[in-house]
Amino acid sequence: MYDVVLLSLTEGSSGDACGSGGGCGGCGSAAATVCAPRTPVLACADALRKAGAQVETVMAASDQEIDAVLARFDGPARPDGLTWPDSDSKLRLVVASATDSQLRAVVRRLVRRYAPAPSKRPDDLSAERTVPDLPPLAILPLDPSNTEDLAAQLGLPRTPDEVAEAVLSGSVRRLDLLRNDSGSVTLDGALLGGSDDNGRAVPWRGRVEVDDALLTDGEEPVLACAVGNAGGYAEFDGFRLLADGDPTDGRVEVAVAVPVMVKQRFRGTKVRIEVRRARGRAVSVLPREGDLQFLDDGVAGSTSRKRSWWTEPGAWAVYAS
Repeated sequence: MYDVVLLSLTEGSSGDACGSGGGCGGCGSAAATVCAPRTPVLACADALRKAGAQVETVMAASDQEIDAVLARFDGPARPDGLTWPDSDSKLRLVVASATDSQLRAVVRRLVRRYAPAPSKRPDDLSAERTVPDLPPLAILPLDPSNTEDLAAQLGLPRTPDEVAEAVLSGSVRRLDLLRNDSGSVTLDGALLGGSDDNGRAVPWRGRVEVDDALLTDGEEPVLACAVGNAGGYAEFDGFRLLADGDPTDGRVEVAVAVPVMVKQRFRGTKVRIEVRRARGRAVSVLPREGDLQFLDDGVAGSTSRKRSWWTEPGAWAVYAS
């Protein structure tokens, strides 16, 4: 039988536990109780123990405390000195997440732990990847009624009993991971562009490229840009952006919404929203001027410099039914 670590993130961490730059306060949690282990965590632990597993519950308040848990998944020492995950580990990880940003925080620390420096890239690492296969994890939603989180999009188990069953069955589903040049990761997607107090899109200008495809050159207004790895961020302000998010195809889907003036015979002109889409291995967004607001896996931020994402096919994994 397996040993299982059930990891929860707490509010007020001194590190970057939600990947937001300011601890769990940036994950959208309304109160500390949202982040703390609650009934789903205790119920999942009971279900695992009932099945014979040894269970440890851990509450992490910082990156360092997350790292201490992840270190248990290290493999044997390698001749090249790299820290590498143990593919034969009997330890299993459950992440209790109130938000997708909390889940991202754990995956982000996995990447930080196991991604080798470019100068130390080993021969046994796939040419398509900068990280090895990360240890699989189970997602335990702390809000099972949320039908828009990543676990729901992926069709993963949502109740404590179902999550426990998936962990012990060992059925693993490998998923693509987006890394970005800010040092973080994206599991679901990002939406670039802000809105006013009434929720309407505020136009901005920037250059958006997907591999060799240019979606906009920065000379025209953009209402929104979506960078999708899964199914989130597909709609904005009433119009469809992403067509079909697929976190297993090794590609990122990108869309920009651009207002286009259309001449009408005898009736002047009208504005039509044109959505341009492309799929590829990498995307870059370069704001033309000022700060560009964005949401990345639910974490708000802004950038005035070029921001890039690239795909790591099958880099992370979840326990599925």
